[in-house]
Amino acid sequence: MCRSSGSRLLTRPSATLLAHNSFHASMPKDFSIEAILKVDEKTTTFRPRVFLQGNTLWRRFHELGTEMIVTKSGRRMFPTLSVVIVGLDPAQTYVLMVDLECVDNRRYRYSFHQSRWTATGPGEIELPSRMFVHPDSPATGAHWMKSPVSFDKMKLTNNQLDEHGHIVVNSMHRYRPRIHVIADDDTRCVFSFEETSFIAVTAYQNHRITTLKIESNPFAKGFRECELDDSRFWPLILPFLTFNNGPNI
Repeated sequence: MCRSSGSRLLTRPSATLLAHNSFHASMPKDFSIEAILKVDEKTTTFRPRVFLQGNTLWRRFHELGTEMIVTKSGRRMFPTLSVVIVGLDPAQTYVLMVDLECVDNRRYRYSFHQSRWTATGPGEIELPSRMFVHPDSPATGAHWMKSPVSFDKMKLTNNQLDEHGHIVVNSMHRYRPRIHVIADDDTRCVFSFEETSFIAVTAYQNHRITTLKIESNPFAKGFRECELDDSRFWPLILPFLTFNNGPNI
């Protein structure tokens, strides 16, 4: 059995892979992708490890309480979930998938007076999360390790009857993405990162999250031309933010 800290296996694998159970501790503060890949080439022991790309930005959002917009038609996440994978068998075939774990099955609301999210009671009944299969799957370990793996095509929806394969979530609930690395012998490792947890919302609640999204999202360039600290702009900006969180093609 193989898992990262803070994650649980969905199914019991038929075989066992070695896992690095404290990959957060081993990850440099500002790591170099090239350095990680080069170091891993020196070992002959296959130990799947997953590193979060853009972890500095993710931590900035996490400190504020990350919010992700969800829509009926589906919305991509920002920051984008992107990882660097090392320690795979270069010749073995793997499938990469992502699902969303409901962290605590509680419903939340944003307290503007306290500037934070608070739990208000039991959450909605959660159906088993859909899996987003990376479009490159299946592929060899060599393929997955040659460059960062991005799940930028994954979309979130609050439409319980969605027929487009988007991941269904309940608004005002907290979720955490889980990356599943499944080998062709049915061995499965699951990795998750606490800093990627988020509250699903239909409109941003924390204005600091709104500001950070505009500052760091390359697809929000037009909004950055405004003086975001000027409160006169917020009534004009906010209605559009639910439609401009990255490419939604």
